[in-house]
Amino acid sequence: MTSTAPSPATADAPVVPPARIASLPEAAPDNYKAMRALSRATTIDPELRQLIDIRVSQVNGCAFCLDMHLRDARALGMSDQRLDTIAGWRDAPFFTPRERAALDLAEAMTRLADHGHVSDAVYDEAAAQFGDELPQVLFAITVINGWNRLMVATQAPVPVR
Repeated sequence: MTSTAPSPATADAPVVPPARIASLPEAAPDNYKAMRALSRATTIDPELRQLIDIRVSQVNGCAFCLDMHLRDARALGMSDQRLDTIAGWRDAPFFTPRERAALDLAEAMTRLADHGHVSDAVYDEAAAQFGDELPQVLFAITVINGWNRLMVATQAPVPVR
């Protein structure tokens, strides 16, 4: 009788699904360029942008984007302690009222299916914190949600370094 259990050498090997599209920029170059242009046109503080990108990617389960944005955040000099506690930002003392408003809005926009709307309280706090800059925050959240959906749907592989 032969065993179907994995060998010890492969039992601990990570499971990596194959990419469904080898190169999204090659498969849809005009669309990819448009998404990149929208992403670049969104002008908010780079550290705030990384916080939004990381939290939305956590909620959406996008390993590709998490890997990229955590690296980018570290390159900006963001502390490991802040990065390690983004998922628990409500209980961590490391986030400013402005960052908290952005993270709350990011979660509400990302989880629209849970409530069907963004509450007035969440929106009003973001508006109070960001004023005329609020549209930029809204677009930043929208863009990362779009990238997450593309990367998750195509199973974009996380580069092994």
